Amino acid sequence: MALTVNDVDRFEASRPRLEAIAYRLLGSASEAEDAVQETFLRWQAADVGRVDVPEAWLTKVLTNLCLNQLTSARARRETYVGQWLPEPLLAGDPMLGPADTAEQRESVSYAVLVLLERLSPGERAVYVLREAFAYPHREIAEILDITETASQQIYHRAKKHVADGRARTEVDEAAARRIVEEFLAAATSGRTEPLVRLLTQDAVSIGDGGGKVPARARAFEGALAVAKFLRGLFTPGKAKRDLVGGTAEMYATTANGEPAVVAVVGGRVVGVMCLEVTAEGIAAFRNQVNPDKLERATRHWAATDHGDPLFHAF
Repeated sequence: MALTVNDVDRFEASRPRLEAIAYRLLGSASEAEDAVQETFLRWQAADVGRVDVPEAWLTKVLTNLCLNQLTSARARRETYVGQWLPEPLLAGDPMLGPADTAEQRESVSYAVLVLLERLSPGERAVYVLREAFAYPHREIAEILDITETASQQIYHRAKKHVADGRARTEVDEAAARRIVEEFLAAATSGRTEPLVRLLTQDAVSIGDGGGKVPARARAFEGALAVAKFLRGLFTPGKAKRDLVGGTAEMYATTANGEPAVVAVVGGRVVGVMCLEVTAEGIAAFRNQVNPDKLERATRHWAATDHGDPLFHAF
């Protein structure tokens, strides 16, 4: 049955929310876009005139598509080359979704998206729908075909898992820029001591190159090891310029609500490093350099005003 203009408009009105849900569930902007497009095809094939609450129907279809995707994604990640990290979203990207509450902002942070990988697909779905979008447990139960009591139990279990691994400090954009500027000043000083002072003792650094860009298969652990790695990373060299295709411009911004360093070469984003900030210092650096996971960031970067680079690296 062909959709009317009104039917299409109803779907498009839901698209931003659906994309934000799918991104939190999948950790991938491209996969989220695909899941939302498949949801539209299901909407197109349905007898929409008999759908009483389009938002609930669309959310149920999307969530179940994402659950299926998560199950297959786990198998794919077992053969993924090196460390797997989510696809970063730069400040202002509409796929970041609602950011009115601390819970909503934190649910899309890079640190929490990494923690969500520890949850089962069902736990992740309940957590995202409840924490980020404030769905009542009654509606979550209907979406996932479970009981309301089960939804409540799953949510509390999932929230505890996430809380146990989280100690980050929320910062605004101005504070994020100051943190990045201080970090870059230390990283380009040529010495490890200024970097060590910024880090927690158990700091880690993780890179995702996806087998397409060199990245260490295991994380660097401990303040001194991380500081030495970062000092080397920001030391200029011809090999690095050849690898990224030129001299990189380094910018301070936020990605997924966290302070971030963005490396840009010829208008193309070649790296996004998210800094996990705690009261004790910077606890983690998560560096996304897999070009497949930077395509949306590059499109968003080209469409926004980002000011002048802090410096030129490599």
